Amino acid sequence: MRIDIYSKEDCPYCQFAKEYLEMNDRVYTTYMLGRDFNRDDVVKQFPTARSFPIVVIDNEYIGGFNELKQYFSNS
Repeated sequence: MRIDIYSKEDCPYCQFAKEYLEMNDRVYTTYMLGRDFNRDDVVKQFPTARSFPIVVIDNEYIGGFNELKQYFSNS
C-alpha cells in the first residue's frame, strides 16, 4: 500500500494525519507545499481538494484527515 500525504507548514491536521499513520504502523511519504509542489500543482492534480492534508492511497485521492481515519476504520 502506498500512502502519500501532501502537507503544508503549520498545518495541525497534516500533523494529526502523520501521527495517526505512525501510531498504526503505516509507512507514508510526505510532500511539502513550497518544497515538493506548489498550489498550481495541487489544483491540477487534485481539483476537488479544498484543504490540507491531501491524502492519496494507492494513487487514489481519499480526502483529508477525517477521511483518512474513516478509510482505515472501514478496512
